[in-house]
Amino acid sequence: MTPTIRKFATAFALAGALGLAGAPALADDVTVKHAQGETAVPQNPGKVLVFDLGALDILDRLGVAVAGVPGGVKPDYLKKYGGDDYAKIGTLFEPDYEAVSAAEPDLIVIGGRSAAKYGELSKIAPTVDLTGDAKDFIGSVERNVTTLGRIFGKETEAAAEIEKLDASVTALKQKAEGKGKGLLVLTTGGKISAYGPGSRFGVLHDALGVEPAAPDLSIGNHGQPASFEFILETNPDWLFVIDRDAAVGREGQSAQQFLDNELVRQTTAWQKGQVVYLNPANWYLVGGGLTGLHQSIDQIGQAFDKSS
Repeated sequence: MTPTIRKFATAFALAGALGLAGAPALADDVTVKHAQGETAVPQNPGKVLVFDLGALDILDRLGVAVAGVPGGVKPDYLKKYGGDDYAKIGTLFEPDYEAVSAAEPDLIVIGGRSAAKYGELSKIAPTVDLTGDAKDFIGSVERNVTTLGRIFGKETEAAAEIEKLDASVTALKQKAEGKGKGLLVLTTGGKISAYGPGSRFGVLHDALGVEPAAPDLSIGNHGQPASFEFILETNPDWLFVIDRDAAVGREGQSAQQFLDNELVRQTTAWQKGQVVYLNPANWYLVGGGLTGLHQSIDQIGQAFDKSS
């Protein structure tokens, strides 16, 4: 028997013994609960591919090395992952399965936009889905921090990060008291969508303490279609704006230019200088990342500090 044939025969026998996809967890594996079930992953896996920017943010904050990331726009604090040191494994929505397989990962982390690809990716390597829960946004972020801390032996760091986040959220909720009502809108391609409690961006109200100016909006992923007239009728004390086009690098009219019109200028938010253009990458692309969340909380807190 040649060395090559012997190698394949051994591998085949081992695969049969383990039962392939139904293989039991090894002694040094960690069984992880996630959005699509439970997965046995190796303790402190060496080569990690990450499709979700929120998870990438958390791993970066915990000091965990990552081997591959999706291409596309990233916030400034994650710009290093656009470099040649990191394998490009597809997009946020669509994995490059050939590149993923070639990377020979020990763990694949997905979430949100990539969640639908769980089945195919899990055939290549252990895969965990860290999609956040809009109805318990901060809680789901903290669970993801705990999960990743456990996988990579960073439990102490994870606990410290959760404590910092809790303190920041509590401080912002206190600042939000008595500041009036807020409305969050997303602008893109000359259109407006509004988001309220329980929605994709509902964390503003549900966890950060901003009283909603429109509490009964549709909670679909794309929000509720809105208009300049709707903004005026709602007349929020605070108008929070996500410029999707800026987030994805699309050129054209900015949200500031788009909203600077006769109707929006009549709102309390505009007249008091209480229109907050949120960091678009942190809100639209990253979502549940630690650094992104801290930056968002700091930005809103600073706006409240400046208000009368």
